[in-house]
Amino acid sequence: MSTAPITRRSALQFLAAGVAGSLALPGLAAGWPDKPIKIIVTFPPGGASDIVARVMAEQLGKLLGQPVVVDNRPGAGGTIGGAAVASAAPDGYVLMLSNTTPIALGPFTLDKQPYDPVEAFTHIAYLGSAPLVIMASKPSGIRTFADIEAQARKGQLDFGSGGPGSVGHIHGELMKKVTGMNLVHVPYRGGAPMTTDLIAGTIPVGIDVITAYVTFFKSGQLTPVAVTSRARSPLMPDVPTVTELNQPKLVLENFFGLSGPAKMPADVVARLNAACNQVLEMTPVQQKLVDLGIVAKGESVAQFNSFVKAQVGVLGPAVKGAGIKL
Repeated sequence: MSTAPITRRSALQFLAAGVAGSLALPGLAAGWPDKPIKIIVTFPPGGASDIVARVMAEQLGKLLGQPVVVDNRPGAGGTIGGAAVASAAPDGYVLMLSNTTPIALGPFTLDKQPYDPVEAFTHIAYLGSAPLVIMASKPSGIRTFADIEAQARKGQLDFGSGGPGSVGHIHGELMKKVTGMNLVHVPYRGGAPMTTDLIAGTIPVGIDVITAYVTFFKSGQLTPVAVTSRARSPLMPDVPTVTELNQPKLVLENFFGLSGPAKMPADVVARLNAACNQVLEMTPVQQKLVDLGIVAKGESVAQFNSFVKAQVGVLGPAVKGAGIKL
């Protein structure tokens, strides 16, 4: 056994070798990602979640060195796509553009809950939030929330949403319960076909995340009646909030995040969280999200998990209490 003294140089060489060895230790993140990553969107193309997913996918692909593709799997209040992610391998290659519907609303509209929205996922990164907008067609003659109440008192008033169990559907049902208005839900397969019918006057009222509708408000094709946030949207500063209309129980904002299957490796989660926060700091990305009415905000993994638990704890019982079923 050698008894040669440990010099400063030999100690540094030993430490360097140890660091190099630790970096070379086998682990998923060491070679991750080595193939394309999929982000499942729980709604059809063209809606708010789809737009956010594509903005993020483009930049994440550049940062991670692999293509990030968007896969739309709509249906059942977002739970079809949600269930696909929950059952996927937790290797970081199948993710979900999570939002209020598949996490805090959709699972509670079904007789048999398809997954636990907290425990079935790894909630990776918070991306931001946007209010819903209650809007009206021009032919309806509706300009204010009072107009909606007046028409609903005269008889049945139809409202459209992006689909059964969507955040717009849930909000309409809550509005019906809170105000007693005679509202009847007209479901669509996404926001785009609902917009077409709203502009045509086929339905008088629609409720959806503000994201995809700002251009139609600015062009005068649709009328924004109210936003469902506590503070006015910077995109539509002249549109009142539901709290201003003395309807505080109608506050509901749609969050956007990135989630994956439960039990994802912590190093992969950390890398994705850091990458998402880096993307959110990019000026062009910030501008795109602001243009969509989304307030972008990076958070830690722990902060996002706490947020999800709080959302589920509040909205899940609200959906069940309102008796909303798919």
